[in-house]
Amino acid sequence: MSGYSHIFHPLSRHGSLPAKLNNPFFYEPDPLALAASHELQAHLAQSEVSSMEEGKMFGVLVVVNDQSSLGYLAAYSGQMEGLDEAAFVPPVFSYLQPGGYFLSHEQEITSLSRRIAELESSAELRQARERLAEVETKAKAILAEKIKIREEAKQRRDRLRATAHITAEEHEAMVAESQFLKAEVKRARLQYAQSISEAQSGIDRLTSRIEALRDERHERSEQLQRWLFSHFVMLNGRGERADLLKIFADYYASTSLPANRLLPPSGSGECCEPKLLQYAFLHHLRPVSMAMFWWGASPTAEVRHHLHFYPACSSKCKPILSFMLQGVEVEENRLESAVHVPLPVVAEGEGYVVVDKPEGMLSVPGKGKRESVLSVLRRRYPEAMVVHRLDMGTSGLLLVATNYRSYVALQRQFLEHRVKKKYVAVVEGVPDKKEGCIRLPLSPDLNDRPRQKVDFQNGKEAVTLYRVIKSEHGETLLELCPLTGRTHQLRVHCAHAKGLGCPIKGDTLYGSPASRLWLHAGELSFFSPVSGEPVSVKSVAPFLRQRTSPASGL
Repeated sequence: MSGYSHIFHPLSRHGSLPAKLNNPFFYEPDPLALAASHELQAHLAQSEVSSMEEGKMFGVLVVVNDQSSLGYLAAYSGQMEGLDEAAFVPPVFSYLQPGGYFLSHEQEITSLSRRIAELESSAELRQARERLAEVETKAKAILAEKIKIREEAKQRRDRLRATAHITAEEHEAMVAESQFLKAEVKRARLQYAQSISEAQSGIDRLTSRIEALRDERHERSEQLQRWLFSHFVMLNGRGERADLLKIFADYYASTSLPANRLLPPSGSGECCEPKLLQYAFLHHLRPVSMAMFWWGASPTAEVRHHLHFYPACSSKCKPILSFMLQGVEVEENRLESAVHVPLPVVAEGEGYVVVDKPEGMLSVPGKGKRESVLSVLRRRYPEAMVVHRLDMGTSGLLLVATNYRSYVALQRQFLEHRVKKKYVAVVEGVPDKKEGCIRLPLSPDLNDRPRQKVDFQNGKEAVTLYRVIKSEHGETLLELCPLTGRTHQLRVHCAHAKGLGCPIKGDTLYGSPASRLWLHAGELSFFSPVSGEPVSVKSVAPFLRQRTSPASGL
């Protein structure tokens, strides 16, 4: 495709350039980034990428060169084959050369994994375990039989003592019999304990070899990761350099993250944003705006939509970009900036208060300056504790205990599923069924918090009831009743292909940006923590009051 023979792709200028680079963790693409993204997408549509089984993140960075020419750079996340490499910025550090240090050492680690798998599935280990099971079964059977004989003899002696006169000789015989049978049980225990120990030692010899190989694999893997991250030397806007080991160590220390986070996550430095900025700084290009979009099918567990724009990931990119963007004028992250909004109280009783949380307010204090429900209420109730939470973008009813005793009582109601919650949401698209139950277990996406993913192996149960209220103009108004309280449960259950496949309008994590997240906690029922009387509260969603949605004409 014309215009993709070089890394710097010229771009027509329309109007003035942004004064600051958009914040990669919270943004809407500006016209320049959109124009660059559309050009890249047209290129991808004509390449082999269009037939990928699973999609990938791509990104653009609009830049100005030292001749004041406007253009953009393109990148993709991670590794990929089948692309015209001349059209994309190179990796920060290329480590996949055949026969090179990384692949050769990775092959050694793979060989260790193969040896571990062979030992774990070996006939020798299987036979040793079968031998142990056989010895244990035999020991239990014989020991049980000897105990049965001993108990039956005791019962016989007890009957004789109760029904007849026992001579001294008979008494001695009974004592001798008792001692003999007890000794028989003891001898059986000792004999089979020795047999079991010998059988177990055969297993231990094999498993100790496996554990030694696992330890060696772990050590080699960590050494290889350290080698790799030490070669990812990043540049920042001030011209300073630091490798990923130092960048992450400094970031962890500054944010008081757990000390056991000794190494950066796998794949750090290979996302679009670091690649793009690295190339720009190396070639004295001034960053103007950037945007990242997903191309292709969504992964099985995550929620990604073709052509949707996404912010930078948290665990891998936040430490790196915190370093790389030093010396660059960057817009403030509105998710962390200070916002002061009214907090209406809609119900109040002994030990509790219910507020109608506005969209954009945190439930509890976060890392930034943004005000929270808890920080506001503690000015009036010093012992206030939030009983459950709503996402910052979700508006609606939030229950807060005004003292610890009430908090414990209300928490118990949540654990016992005595609290009932109903939400309303406007989603993109129309669900296949008018009502139903969604069961998709969820777990945190450790590489991109706070995102959650569907995880059928390790996820926690998450259940949501839904009912269609009205559909119009490609949008649907829903009633949602969560039966569990997992993080982002309603958002993922609506967006994921195995759920409704209809993301909530304005969901920047799992759907598309809009004026707000169109999700509102509209009904809340619980019991007073002091009197035990039932309490029911309702709130109308702002987006229904304003009648700004085609689906809200009720």
